[in-house]
Amino acid sequence: MADLEVLAAQLANALDRLEALALPLVEARARAVRDAAEIERLAAENARLQAHIAELEEEAHTLAGVTDEVETRLDDAITEIRTALAR
Repeated sequence: MADLEVLAAQLANALDRLEALALPLVEARARAVRDAAEIERLAAENARLQAHIAELEEEAHTLAGVTDEVETRLDDAITEIRTALAR
């Protein structure tokens, strides 16, 4: 009977050690799942921001063209006004 009690105590001790070793692994796996979801969310956000940057760059390019055209028209108008005033 004493042998059975010793074996039961050893088994309980071994199970406690096993649980102590397994708990960090379970926590690490849960953290890995959360991290993977966060990485996926950040990748989607990155793609959205990259698309927005591309749109803004296109808009800036368009505005630069408009600015150039306005500058040319203003220069032409100033030249016409100066010519008219010089007469």
